[in-house]
Amino acid sequence: MNFLNEELIAYLEDHCPQEPELLNKLDRETNLTVPYPNMLTGHVQGRFLSFISKLLMPGSILEIGTYTGYSAICLAEGLADKGRLHTIDMNPEVEEIAGRYFREAGLQEVIVQYSGNALDIIPTMEGTFDIIFIDADKEHYPDYLELALGKLNPRGLIMADNTLWGGKVMRKPQPGDHETHGIIKFNKMVKEDPELDSFLLPLRDGITLIRKKSDSR
Repeated sequence: MNFLNEELIAYLEDHCPQEPELLNKLDRETNLTVPYPNMLTGHVQGRFLSFISKLLMPGSILEIGTYTGYSAICLAEGLADKGRLHTIDMNPEVEEIAGRYFREAGLQEVIVQYSGNALDIIPTMEGTFDIIFIDADKEHYPDYLELALGKLNPRGLIMADNTLWGGKVMRKPQPGDHETHGIIKFNKMVKEDPELDSFLLPLRDGITLIRKKSDSR
């Protein structure tokens, strides 16, 4: 999922803020006990999410795809006073791990966990969000984008992970490769929507930053 060589990755890790001890512990546990640990946000991208959140000081964050909670803890670092982060995942096997680390981080009153299908849950949620982070099943990225735009504050930011998808976006996907189809469609939607500003940042597996040009939606 990284396009840089190992020496550059090591240099980057050495020159970005140190990974908090709790997140390092979560990283180790995820890699030892959870399937597909490459889904974890990790040190460098986690510090990027933390930086963006601290820059914007959001009062409300929506995360689509909790996994073991690493990215949620990073994003929560920049929450404004009395802010809340709402995070959704449909895998009950990782819910316990995430909840345990949220408590250990002292964030149990700040982070609200939802278990189930985000496509069903998001339309029932009240209010709007300053940051929306999309990092769930890639097949439904186009659907998540539509829902996110309807829940985004006028000056809010959407961030979508894995938008380079290991380079698969550059090749025609196989008919049954729904995840790659989903990412390609998402990227096309973002690029061609005249009401959106966006930038695809080649960090790790690609992360796209999206904002509305106006509050017309």
